[in-house]
Amino acid sequence: MYYIQAGWLKVVKTSPDGREQVLRFLGAGEVFNAIGAFTGRPNPATAIALEPTGVWLLRREVVMSLLRAQPEMAQRLIENMARRVIDLVGLVEDLSLRTVTGRLARLLLESANGDVLHRPRWYTQAELAARLGTVPDVVQRALSGLAADGAIEVERHLIRIRDRSALERLAT
Repeated sequence: MYYIQAGWLKVVKTSPDGREQVLRFLGAGEVFNAIGAFTGRPNPATAIALEPTGVWLLRREVVMSLLRAQPEMAQRLIENMARRVIDLVGLVEDLSLRTVTGRLARLLLESANGDVLHRPRWYTQAELAARLGTVPDVVQRALSGLAADGAIEVERHLIRIRDRSALERLAT
């Protein structure tokens, strides 16, 4: 299992032709690869650094010893893994039941701090497309459509929500 001290990672599943589906973005203070620590099997996804990142390796034996010694840590880890399962079920639901515009609306609502989504330098339209399970051209059209409808305003490194109720209707 790994602990992120600083930086950002993306966790992806890659197809044989190289197309990525972003499963999650991870930042400082988060852990990943718990599957490997608990099952002894390789993780089915890949973590990729998006910027200089400091990561600590937590060996399986150490993790297991800590969990036996501190049951509250085990409870937090189980809760964290359960939230990730819920996130993955939501991703399957989004990819199979929502349009790209609906997925984008939902992502904007969930990711915005207040009515603003700050996009780090690495959060390009290609990354956004990989997160939404589509291609950059389709994301550009969806962003343009939402902006033309007055639901959002797109600036270089941020997206501002202008009509939250319009996005909520699209996201359901």
